[in-house]
Amino acid sequence: MPQISIERIEQDIIAIAGFGLQEGGRGVYRQGFGKADMEARKWLGRTFDDLGLLHRMDGAGNVIGRYGAADRPAIAIGSHLDSVPAAGMFDGVLGVVAGLEVVRTMKENGIEPDFPIEVIGTSEEEGRFGGMLGAQAMTGHVTREWLETACDERGYALKDAMAEAGLDVLDALHAYRRPEELRAFLELHIEQGPILEAERKTIGVVEGISGVFKWNCRLIGKAGHAGTAPMNMRSDAFMGIADFAHEIERIIDEEGSDKSRITIGHVALKPGFPHTVPGEAEFTIVGRDLDEDVMLGLANACRRVLSSIARKHKLKFEYEEMSWLKPAFCDVGIASMIEKKARELEYDYMVMASGAGHDVQFFCGHTRAGLIFVPSVGGISHAPDEWTHWSDIERGAQLLFETALELACETVPA
Repeated sequence: MPQISIERIEQDIIAIAGFGLQEGGRGVYRQGFGKADMEARKWLGRTFDDLGLLHRMDGAGNVIGRYGAADRPAIAIGSHLDSVPAAGMFDGVLGVVAGLEVVRTMKENGIEPDFPIEVIGTSEEEGRFGGMLGAQAMTGHVTREWLETACDERGYALKDAMAEAGLDVLDALHAYRRPEELRAFLELHIEQGPILEAERKTIGVVEGISGVFKWNCRLIGKAGHAGTAPMNMRSDAFMGIADFAHEIERIIDEEGSDKSRITIGHVALKPGFPHTVPGEAEFTIVGRDLDEDVMLGLANACRRVLSSIARKHKLKFEYEEMSWLKPAFCDVGIASMIEKKARELEYDYMVMASGAGHDVQFFCGHTRAGLIFVPSVGGISHAPDEWTHWSDIERGAQLLFETALELACETVPA
């Protein structure tokens, strides 16, 4: 069986890391449609040229290179090129570079696939503007209204960011790929969590991506002087958050599963002065699970508990549901194929869920989709010290290659 080259993968990952890399170990800054992001997309286009692939950038900013017949459905392999602020160098990029290596390995071994391979560097996956634009556009999950109104946290509009990058925001509506154009979608990604390392597994075969709900919440009490307001006479909004935080474990025990997560990720206190009892607390709640019924149970429990806590502390509780994203399940047949290949390669693997969102979730249900994880050292991601051992990347990329080869070739080469 042909072998992928970890040396080429390493060179490509380091090359892309150079776009947006900050000095002094401060990480990679390559946010969607920024200068560094567009430079990385141009690099990918040049690399497709060097490989002799037909390529294009679609209206959503996805960069797509194709190896094989123009008139047959493609096996798409990809992930994203953009990053969060102060990122590491593997998140997203690994899946793009591994796709390149699949094509290189086929070409150098004279393998002409019966079904073409498409390598895709998707756009704006990290949610600078509140979505996963590239994957959503390709699978028909964007609307004109959203495209014209989406803004980042500083109020900068998506349409303006795309215009600065030389793109028309409404052209994203032309990025849609009909299901019959695709035979499958495969993604290789770092786990971004500690499970594989803790279980001493080389590979994660992902069965599905957890659904997510996000609330913006407010507990409204009454501000008061921190020295004169007796403890038993306060309407302290922060105490409401503190009490709720202690209830999260019980909520998951009673309503959740081993895949449940509830997070208070952002808190703002008003008036926010050291000598003033907080009269208002605004905070987020993000809940996740692989089962939508469990998500509903978690959400209802959060609402009940917060209402009870508000009464206890003489507060008013308000919330707004900002988003509700259903769980997405990978194709059972492709997951079984990945498992089979992992056993043949004698890799230690486990079947697992993904708690983080990925491009692949929008392809689930649109085509046959599969996701492979490799371990993250210390479970660290979205940080400059994100790391995955090259030996684990090599195994993941070889598994991706052999899975793609079976999907692309009606008779698999020896």
